Amino acid sequence: MQLYETRGTTAVVFPDGGCPMKRRRCSTLVAMSIASVEAQKQLDRIVALGYPDVADISAAAFRSLARPLIGALEHSDLGSNILLVPTRELVSPESLIARTSINRMAGFTTMPPRDIASFLPQDGFMPPEGPFYLVVNPHTGTCYVNREPDVARKLIDSDERLPLTLEEGLAIATQHPEWLLEKNGFNLLGSRSADGRVPSIWMSQNAPRLGAVWPNSRHTWLGNAYCTARRGVSLFK
Repeated sequence: MQLYETRGTTAVVFPDGGCPMKRRRCSTLVAMSIASVEAQKQLDRIVALGYPDVADISAAAFRSLARPLIGALEHSDLGSNILLVPTRELVSPESLIARTSINRMAGFTTMPPRDIASFLPQDGFMPPEGPFYLVVNPHTGTCYVNREPDVARKLIDSDERLPLTLEEGLAIATQHPEWLLEKNGFNLLGSRSADGRVPSIWMSQNAPRLGAVWPNSRHTWLGNAYCTARRGVSLFK
């Protein structure tokens, strides 16, 4: 645990656990875990990227919706390898790829919004209840590169992992766009459209791109992304 000074919605770290020099009194100090600090950082990022506008609410209201989950993390030992994911009921996924970027190159897609909205979580991979939830130990699925989605799905299942959904893949591209350069692009097997296609995110024209592949197709540059768990606020009680 570390001590943080709360200033409005921002937490300022004090590594030695003490007060700032030359101050008579400290502001309110709260103990925050590594996971809660990481979740707060990710919340700050998506607020800065305009997610409250997508949700059509104020930034303060948007932050307040995440507060119960981040507060529940204060006594957890999840660490920093987590993703804070807003559900599509709060933020629709159609416009989110354009809010990602790498080296100032904005993400893009050639799919129409209706097409993107058609990629729904499959049975068994529905998000926990609440406007926000956590993905634990997300990975781009390097070990499943160049595998057909249907084949990769069986391998992920046998390894006792969970395939990521469209919303979770967009969270990776938003919070960790460098993974697309350092690791690989990825399919998101937890979501499918009615015609069987699987959403994918990869690098194209030096920017993140949202597209889709057929379940029997194979691509050398695409892994199949996964996590080890999903956690909603109710699972911390």
